[in-house]
Amino acid sequence: MSSPVVTRFAPSPTGFLHIGGARTALFNWAYAKHTGGTMLLRIEDTDRERSTAAAIDAIIEGLTWLGLGWAGEPVSQFGRAARHRQVAEELLAQGKAYRCYCSPAELEAMRAKAEAEKRPIRYDGTWRDRDPSEAPAGVKPVIRFRAPQEGETVVDDRVQGRVVIPNKDLDDLIILRSDGNPTYNLSVVVDDHDMGVTHIIRGVDHLTNAARQTQIYLAMGWRVPEMSHIPLIHGPDGAKLSKRHGALGVEAYRAMGYLPAAMRNYLARLGWSHGDDEIFSTEQLVEWFNLESIGKSPARFDFAKLENLNGHYIRHTPDPELLQDLIDFLPHAEGGKAMLLRLDEAMKAKLLKAMPGLKERAKTLVELMKSAQFLFAARPLALDDKAKQIMADGGADALKALLPVLSAISPWKAQDLEAAVKAHAEAAGLKLGKLAQPLRAALTGASVSPGIFDVLEVLGREESLARLADQAAP
Repeated sequence: MSSPVVTRFAPSPTGFLHIGGARTALFNWAYAKHTGGTMLLRIEDTDRERSTAAAIDAIIEGLTWLGLGWAGEPVSQFGRAARHRQVAEELLAQGKAYRCYCSPAELEAMRAKAEAEKRPIRYDGTWRDRDPSEAPAGVKPVIRFRAPQEGETVVDDRVQGRVVIPNKDLDDLIILRSDGNPTYNLSVVVDDHDMGVTHIIRGVDHLTNAARQTQIYLAMGWRVPEMSHIPLIHGPDGAKLSKRHGALGVEAYRAMGYLPAAMRNYLARLGWSHGDDEIFSTEQLVEWFNLESIGKSPARFDFAKLENLNGHYIRHTPDPELLQDLIDFLPHAEGGKAMLLRLDEAMKAKLLKAMPGLKERAKTLVELMKSAQFLFAARPLALDDKAKQIMADGGADALKALLPVLSAISPWKAQDLEAAVKAHAEAAGLKLGKLAQPLRAALTGASVSPGIFDVLEVLGREESLARLADQAAP
């Protein structure tokens, strides 16, 4: 019986959780969920100069917002340095590693010679078989892994296929620096082994590391996890993803008003597919996800596709759920905190009532928030330039004539209001737009809004008539 699947997401806290890292986390999470396994979180914080507490917080917040949970507490790689040193000493004792006393000057000369001879820059094994008694005084050695020099190292990758690297192309890497600090490739292997990781899913840029790490696993007599190296993400133009393409932190996407469910759907389609399905739920993703359907080619990030997909999710999210999404979003949005201060139960009820009309045109929560601002606006409303023009072009006079008609309507329902306004327009020989436009301008301060009769009903009789009176000609 095979052991339960254990995946891990292992970011370096030297900056935000970028979109490529978020997709790696999603693939690890989805595969663990699909197989009934678990995903672990390891913070690879061995770069002490660049690792920050703020970056760790941003990674954890980003994963939490995306809904990608992990089992247990996050593991600090730096906190396990003593264990990494122990394994380096074990390799040394078994003759599978050795002390190297090369000075920086010697290493530089080695590098210069390789460049002059147009050879790949590799350590030449100077101390591989020398007697430690020849060590120069006062030099703190590094510990190097004694890599096999003949044959080949094979990585049976679930995405890239069988990858064969001649051992002559892999030199004796440093596993312990002269100051006693372990290096990345050793730390990763020890942590993955000790944490029981069975499947490693990470970017294809780690493929060379995979061969080096495989050699360390075999030297220790440990089982090598199954590896899947996923393609990188490029911009729509095919170039490596940069900030202008969307290589931003996950928190930036949150602030731009994207829904976590839409982000999960979109990220899943960057490099993975299930037939021609473009839109699917997270439950479907978990049900369908497999490693064989991850492509080898770089995926292309496209903001327009993400925005359209997010618009679909907004339109199809139940109104009460979308209201909560909007409320959760407000603290992260410009101007959102001011709206939160006015968000009492009565205002929540208005928002919920308005939601069917508000969400029809919104592609992001930012747009949803902006289209809902008329509900929060204080009288007298500040009109935008287009709304001012509408009022100046006869709109104020039209409202003055319409006010008595609306004041007589009871109950204050959208269908009754629409019937009354249409009857008034017909009697006055006007097109409906000549009344709808000034109504919209006076009620919302803008020339675009949800259906104007829905706006009237949601605002209520008292507030609607007061706003109209504010803008009607004296």
